Amino acid sequence: MPRKYTQHIASSAGQADILPGMVANSAGGAAYPVDDWKRLERFLVLGSEGGSYYAAERALTRENAVSVEACLAADAARAVDMIVAISASGRAPKNEPAIFALALAAAHPEEEVRAAALAALPKVCRIGTHLFQFAEAVNELRGWGRGVRRAVADWYLDKPVDAVALQAVKYKQREGWSHRDLLRLAHPAAPEDDGARRALFDWMCGREVAAEILPRLARANDAALAAKSAAEVAQLVRETSLPREAVPPEWQNDREVWDALLADMPMTAMIRTLNRMTAAGLLMPMSDAARFVAGRIEDGRELARARVHPLALLIAQATYAGGRGLRGKLSWEPVREVVDALDRAFYLAFEVVEPADKRILLALDVSGSMDAGQVAGAPLTPREGAAAMALITVATEARTHCVAFSAAGPQGWKSPFGSRYSGYTDGLTPLHLSPKQRLDDVVARTRELPFGGTDCALPMLYAIERKLAVDAFVVYTDSETWAGKVHPVEALRRYRNETGVAAKLVVVGMVANGFSIADPGDSGTLDVVGFDAAAPAVIADFLRG
Repeated sequence: MPRKYTQHIASSAGQADILPGMVANSAGGAAYPVDDWKRLERFLVLGSEGGSYYAAERALTRENAVSVEACLAADAARAVDMIVAISASGRAPKNEPAIFALALAAAHPEEEVRAAALAALPKVCRIGTHLFQFAEAVNELRGWGRGVRRAVADWYLDKPVDAVALQAVKYKQREGWSHRDLLRLAHPAAPEDDGARRALFDWMCGREVAAEILPRLARANDAALAAKSAAEVAQLVRETSLPREAVPPEWQNDREVWDALLADMPMTAMIRTLNRMTAAGLLMPMSDAARFVAGRIEDGRELARARVHPLALLIAQATYAGGRGLRGKLSWEPVREVVDALDRAFYLAFEVVEPADKRILLALDVSGSMDAGQVAGAPLTPREGAAAMALITVATEARTHCVAFSAAGPQGWKSPFGSRYSGYTDGLTPLHLSPKQRLDDVVARTRELPFGGTDCALPMLYAIERKLAVDAFVVYTDSETWAGKVHPVEALRRYRNETGVAAKLVVVGMVANGFSIADPGDSGTLDVVGFDAAAPAVIADFLRG
């Protein structure tokens, strides 16, 4: 009879059992809750577009909004500083989460918090599109008070007049807002002696203005609209650096115009329009334009200056190599030099990572939940994103072994606990990643893996059974796990005890939810945000101690 009772405390708890400090996750398992600051960081980097397998986008966004507000209540200055830092550093694939969080701060009931948020407006909303997104968010959350009007007015007044003109011709309207709308609401009063700015504001509001007092770009914009040939437009672009957005639609498929645009095109704009330049016939195999583009894309310093996020390069590489857009009917013949340059640039876009020189076992969650939702609102699932991030470690560290949570095929290692479903076996399958592989090939290969149950204790149990010496286990997951008879934290302790290796555990969260399998009380565990451009360097620093 005593055995009947003692077995329930002597043996390891299953992953559905809640240990001290744990909570139930959305999948019905148990995990450690991440604190509001980690949740804020995850949201700012990953956003909540597309939701997750277990949480709809609306629910996930509302949960993250609660965390943003909790951080503002706890330490508003720290929260605003984090919003600014992640936005300005280029760590996040998209700026929308930071804009939304800043709008929440601008709608805070305390005046000091609102003032801090509005003071940070130009640091987070750096271009017209950002400002329009902020305007829409503020309009939904709080409406236009005096503080918001003043902050928006200052956005237009504090920039050099030529910089405002660039915003006016490049980002005419977005999100249902235009510069005319914002100027009429904010009423920025340009000084009497700043005639060019006063004229520009009038021009942006649709009023007639003498052309000679307008900034050069505004005059070029009007001249392009009146142009009768592609040659005229190309000449305007060369003489004034008129941006692509100001080129009338009838000339946007002309090779001569694209050739003129390419000379001064910003890096991000160039990457986004590779398909259009190819379709227009500018980028062709062995062409000077293709060589010029490939050289810029592979310039690590220029990528860093332009704050090009690795995710943007991953999407560009996959889309461009595919020869067809995600939307619309545009198609093109990919140029090999450009495809190869995008592949190499993916690695360059991460911070320079000093190898930790540790023995690392990488474990990728390939469950059904990882195949749902999006990474930062991009057409990329967490499963595919995890494969791409793992490849960074493989390319950086000399001693790695990669496995996927799937026991498919003859190489599959089966879980000692069997399976939860008839006909399926939980376990791990070696995933032979190499830095010599093409990035799109790795993503495609991971996509083809059969789904497997995610028992995050298995990497440690696998290493024990195979007698592998492992300094660090790095698990890419959404933490929506519930499979298994042993909690990952217990399996990690068992590995340490049986091998004498003080192994560490790094959990890379690929979804902006509130859970982690990393024990916050264990100094040998780390929770980081997936597809944070700083993540590989942070992981390497942690592994070095």
